[in-house]
Amino acid sequence: MNTLLTALVDWSRLQFALTAMCHWIFVPLTLGLGVMIAIMETIYVRTGNDFWKRTVKFWMRIFGVNFAFGVATGLILEFQFGTNWSNYSWFVGDIFGAPLAIEGILAFFMEATFIAVMFFGWNKVSKKFHLLSTWLVALSVNLSALWILVANAWMQYPAGMYFNPDTARNEMIDFWAVIFSPVAINKFTHTVLSGFTLAAVFVVGVSAWFLLKKREVAFAMKSTKLAAIFGLVSAILLAITGDGSAVQVAQKQPMKLAAMEGLYEGGNGVKISAIGILKPGKQPLDGKDAMLFDISIPKGLSFLAYGDLNAYVAGIDDIIKGDYHYIDRKGEKKQGIPMTERMERGRLAIDALKSYQDAKERSNAAAMQEAKVILEENFDHFGYGYLKNPKEAVPPVPLTFYTFHIMILLGGFFIILLLLSWWWSRGGSLEKRRWFLHLSLWSIALAYIASQCGWIVAEVGRQPWTIQDLLPVSAAVSGVKAGTVQTTFFIFLTMFIVLLIAEVGIMLRQIKKGPESSQ
Repeated sequence: MNTLLTALVDWSRLQFALTAMCHWIFVPLTLGLGVMIAIMETIYVRTGNDFWKRTVKFWMRIFGVNFAFGVATGLILEFQFGTNWSNYSWFVGDIFGAPLAIEGILAFFMEATFIAVMFFGWNKVSKKFHLLSTWLVALSVNLSALWILVANAWMQYPAGMYFNPDTARNEMIDFWAVIFSPVAINKFTHTVLSGFTLAAVFVVGVSAWFLLKKREVAFAMKSTKLAAIFGLVSAILLAITGDGSAVQVAQKQPMKLAAMEGLYEGGNGVKISAIGILKPGKQPLDGKDAMLFDISIPKGLSFLAYGDLNAYVAGIDDIIKGDYHYIDRKGEKKQGIPMTERMERGRLAIDALKSYQDAKERSNAAAMQEAKVILEENFDHFGYGYLKNPKEAVPPVPLTFYTFHIMILLGGFFIILLLLSWWWSRGGSLEKRRWFLHLSLWSIALAYIASQCGWIVAEVGRQPWTIQDLLPVSAAVSGVKAGTVQTTFFIFLTMFIVLLIAEVGIMLRQIKKGPESSQ
């Protein structure tokens, strides 16, 4: 890429990353907290105990703050597809836009309708209708996540589509293949469960603050117990779906798996790194060791990826050479092809598309058909035609490796934290363990770090692709000046800092205020 294009791509990626990460600060808490609020209100309706009404209304205020800021940042995020990534929007807008449209029509309108009843319907509607509204808000928030994650999963594994050379656009031919692709199902369950776990750690941490201050002890103990049970189940299921994610990545995005493990040279019975430090300056195909320090589990990666201790796992160098297998977008197992050959076939596909369009202008049906055959034979390699060097297909290994391992280690930590929270709250001794209460409070920050790491692994790990194998970021950007994107980046940065400060400030005031009396 030339210098101007490189700057444009880098600033566009940085701006989108800023917006996405800021948006994801607010979303996961609403996913889990909405469900916990609904559970708490169910207890209130069944028991008639006003204690639970106070508890619901407190956590509802926290939910409302995050919901409002999440909507604001989400709108900005969606607009950027048109402003910064117009080539991407043209190339796949017919498919990518469908889940986003469903999300707006179905989930968002459901949220907008029933959230008013949830917040302002106390004593105006019956208890059961109010409870129904709360459950529908919790459901709609997670349905909203479903359609967003379906769209994202399609970018990772573009199934159920056909490329139309007449319009140079991808068109959906199988809606159900898009919705129910194994990547979409696993991404939704794993991401939502991560939100549930974060929300549980958040509730436990805030409750720990009340116990440290010796305020609202009964409220804090019962909130902790409910959140710990909810979070423990979620965290265990999160680990299980994480294993499912590894299987999907190994089959469909082997380069991402190799980057996640810092694996350059693969083989049979490959170990998995539990804790490691990458050797600085390591490059693909340089023949040097990848790890400076490593504590690993023998044959662990082979088992994690394929359920076989002796299974073959390809490394980065192997994938560049073509020594691997993968599942293509039609669900067929394919032998890997050397990266240089994929680049050549990608250029064939790009040239064939140009030839097809030129022949169409001349009304030359025979030339159109000839070009179309070449395009279809090589379309799976289309995106590689934009690469100048095989190494461009390798994602940033250090960032992917470290964020993946931080996420995994923190996931294990949360299981222990939530298990102890439940056990000690059950036994009534939690408030006496001040060291653990301090740990629980600080774990809120760790939960957000783990959540952000998960998205970094998912998105950075598939670079340089916006659409896996079909469209690299260099071909997806809008035709704007890098300086324009740079200027708007700093505008967004300032705005998001202000929003974040406001959100944290409002939440802290609400937490310090504590639960109000039932009305």
